[in-house]
Amino acid sequence: MKQENLYKILNIVTIFVVTMFFSCNDSFEQVQKIGISENEPIGIAENINLKYTDSGRVTANLLSPKMVDFTNRDFPYNEFPEGITLSLFDEQNKKSVVVADYAIIYDQTDLLDLQGNVIITTADNRVLKTEQLYYDQKKEWLFTNKPVTFKTETDIINGNGFDSNSKFTNAEVLEVTGIITVED
Repeated sequence: MKQENLYKILNIVTIFVVTMFFSCNDSFEQVQKIGISENEPIGIAENINLKYTDSGRVTANLLSPKMVDFTNRDFPYNEFPEGITLSLFDEQNKKSVVVADYAIIYDQTDLLDLQGNVIITTADNRVLKTEQLYYDQKKEWLFTNKPVTFKTETDIINGNGFDSNSKFTNAEVLEVTGIITVED
């Protein structure tokens, strides 16, 4: 009788272990997420001073009081809730500056969304002001459908939208409402 009970217990334990073995799956990602809510950032950085270089030459310098990293989401992004100041340097080391009250960079699309008092001052003193501006990093293209003011050496152009490459060589104010100098 004792041996029969021992076999029953051994069979039950064997069935239990086999069941547990086959019910386990690879849940490494779930284990990594333990303690991290998907609504919480994966990291927060303060007083950012990030320099981008190309062949030893500084091409950009990003300054921000705070960056919040949400790259743990299905659509990852980095948020700059307290604004940014971005200095861009061309091949002759001439500086253009971008300032915004808020910025967000979407990793998968390489789209930068600048919001609130967006001001771009180019190396040749052209100034673009708007409340929201998008920058497509892949295409190096700036655009918005919000009201803009674009100041050149001779003109102040107001409009409802803006399209340009990153170097402003073909800047276009859409639905122009301001003053433009036209040569005969």
